[in-house]
Amino acid sequence: RATQYTCMLLSYLIERKADKEKLVMKLKQLESSMSSGRKMFRLGNMVHALVAARRTTQLPDVVPRFCLTASNLTRALYFICDAVLWLNSVGLQPDVDKPKWRNWATKCYYISLLMNLGRDWYEISSRLEQAILEEKIKENSFWDKHNQEPHGVKSDGVHGFLLLLFQILKKHPPLVLDLVKNLCDLSGPLDTLGIYKTNPGVIGFCGVISSLVGILTLASPHLKLKQ
Repeated sequence: RATQYTCMLLSYLIERKADKEKLVMKLKQLESSMSSGRKMFRLGNMVHALVAARRTTQLPDVVPRFCLTASNLTRALYFICDAVLWLNSVGLQPDVDKPKWRNWATKCYYISLLMNLGRDWYEISSRLEQAILEEKIKENSFWDKHNQEPHGVKSDGVHGFLLLLFQILKKHPPLVLDLVKNLCDLSGPLDTLGIYKTNPGVIGFCGVISSLVGILTLASPHLKLKQ
């Protein structure tokens, strides 16, 4: 995945150079090969997504349970559409309507990402509420003891809110990485569906960042946001 998006980014950056036509063509061919290979490797992922959906239905908190279950189910539908497109690309299903199936796959992937982002925002807002409550308790305690205006960090106002948000994200790296990955992944479906048009350079750059985050969470499992 990292190789595919790196090729996309590099080909976009050098495609306007007259003496780099052959290199651009090779990069695009490699990108296409990586894309086809990834579709084949993902054939069993729909089963994994369904198993994950069954597991997330057991979560005690309502919002994460809904968001993650919906995300896994739509992700399973995405993998089904992706498998149909792969069968078409290798000639096993030549009569497939590629634009329709690609559109369905993109929509399913888009909804899955939105559900993941909804879960991320819920986690952030829950921690914000808890931090604000703790801040108020400290301020009230300080006021009672010293009978003067507290000098701690206030949670009201834009500056105080941003400072509190920064402190929360700093304490929870897995949440930050998950948020960054989901936001980066969103660039592709937004462009494909015509919601927010960008270019292959932006999509390639976001794809590289997302892939590096994925590699990091695989290498260091403690950085992966727990479901």
